[in-house]
Amino acid sequence: MKTTLTKTNTFSAFCTVFFAAYITAFSALTSAATAPLVSIETHDNFFNAIKAHCGKAFIGKVTKDNVGNTFGGEQLVMHVRECSDTELHIPFHVGDDASRTWIVTKTGAGLMLKHDHRNEDGSFHSSTMYGGHTDSRGYNEVQSFPADAYSKQLFIDSGINASTDNVWQMMIYPKRFSYRLVRPAREVQVDFDLTNPVDLPKAPWGYTPLP
Repeated sequence: MKTTLTKTNTFSAFCTVFFAAYITAFSALTSAATAPLVSIETHDNFFNAIKAHCGKAFIGKVTKDNVGNTFGGEQLVMHVRECSDTELHIPFHVGDDASRTWIVTKTGAGLMLKHDHRNEDGSFHSSTMYGGHTDSRGYNEVQSFPADAYSKQLFIDSGINASTDNVWQMMIYPKRFSYRLVRPAREVQVDFDLTNPVDLPKAPWGYTPLP
């Protein structure tokens, strides 16, 4: 009787340990799973159309500018420098000024555009990371980014209240990429020729590569 009881207790203990180990392992597997980064077709198509040019640089020209000479007649070059499945880094060089990088990110709620703006020593400019987030499905070729709350507050603090109405647009077609800024009484657009890649520019000031 004593032997049978001992075997029963041993088996029970084994079952308890095994079950606890199973639960621990199962919990670890389920907790390690991350939620999918959701996206819609128009955002994916737009993102992927730009990503297809990764590693290439293109010359641009101002095609709309209702105040005139925004970029001082300098050579304009965009460089689709780095791309991941969720983020695009696109430095925008204005002559020798390498202060700007456009960052397009899939957020799970749409697409976000930010302007990484640096000083020549690589430090962040006082006005940096302004931009906006899509608030509609947009189109395969065109997405709009109305100024977000951070940007609006930054513009107010900087004394440029008119910029709180900024809407940035990016357009991607087989032969052309366009960057456009529009707000009441203000419009500027730069078109880049995608049919003629040029030599790659140097890294922008203080550039932080994708991880």
